[in-house]
Amino acid sequence: MGRGAASLSSPTLVIQTAFLGDVVLTTPLLSAVAARHGPTDVVTTALAAPLLETHPAVRQVIPYDKRGGDRGWAGFQKLTGRLRAERYARVYLPHRSLRSAALGWITRAPTRVGFSGRWSFLYTDTRRKPRTGHESDRLLALADEPPGAYRPHLRTTAQDEDAAAALVANESGFVALAPGSIWGSKRWPYYPELAARLAARVAVVVVGSKEDARLGDEIRAAAGSNGRQRVVNACGRLTLRESAALLGRAELLVANDSAPLHLATAMGTPIVALFGPTVTEFGFGPLRGGDLALGMQGLLCRPCSPHGPLQCPLGHHRCMRDLSVEAVITAIEETGALRRRS
Repeated sequence: MGRGAASLSSPTLVIQTAFLGDVVLTTPLLSAVAARHGPTDVVTTALAAPLLETHPAVRQVIPYDKRGGDRGWAGFQKLTGRLRAERYARVYLPHRSLRSAALGWITRAPTRVGFSGRWSFLYTDTRRKPRTGHESDRLLALADEPPGAYRPHLRTTAQDEDAAAALVANESGFVALAPGSIWGSKRWPYYPELAARLAARVAVVVVGSKEDARLGDEIRAAAGSNGRQRVVNACGRLTLRESAALLGRAELLVANDSAPLHLATAMGTPIVALFGPTVTEFGFGPLRGGDLALGMQGLLCRPCSPHGPLQCPLGHHRCMRDLSVEAVITAIEETGALRRRS
């Protein structure tokens, strides 16, 4: 596994229980750790676990359903007992939280590497997290790797690819739309209009969780009267890895600042990202050359929070409402995704 790969008698652990997008952006760190020490174990959320189970840098995934079945002290104790039994030689902690730091400390690993901050006293080694740059590159600093040394990457299975292919079996190519976000103010309101415009030129597939299914139906209905191509609502119809496989087949993804953006990055899919209450300077924008991020410049209220609130604090939501369908269509055309279909 590269320089100084360690035997499995001294395994390594990475603890990352943040949001789904954060887990995807941790895959470069996983690759860096595996190149140095051999395949690593990962503690992550139950939602994200399937994404990492097939990753080549991962030995085993240990799901931690911290808001569900493993909630509370009993779940925490169960997990810590399992981690202690593994006798880890080293732990990497990209997520700066007390819970993660405590888990690392309880493993009794001789080396525990985390970013400097409030919980540094629970680590044996600290690194300064860069203030600028893409989040995937900032996390690489934990392994003393330079920006760009490794890129976000996911590996799907043949079964995942078959499920994705079956959903779009009648389409020679399609544009994916990801209209959802757990943060309401991040949602661009004009996906139905965009789908209607696009469907006259290319097939459209709406991606998201089962919570986005109703929105997907609205988008499909809006496009149905104007489009010549089929519009597929895939929300909630695929597993997370199957959804990644589907995005890997798309000619382009249009997404809010949300997890599908990072899934598409890891699958090498061109992206047009729509940023409203947040900005790319936070480090979570598109990463690949040729990808585009749109946002309303000159709004004094933007950005309004690190994640984007559930609702616009000022009530006008101009950061998203002033971002026109025409501007998004122009950006899509600039990527060349529709060139063959003009």
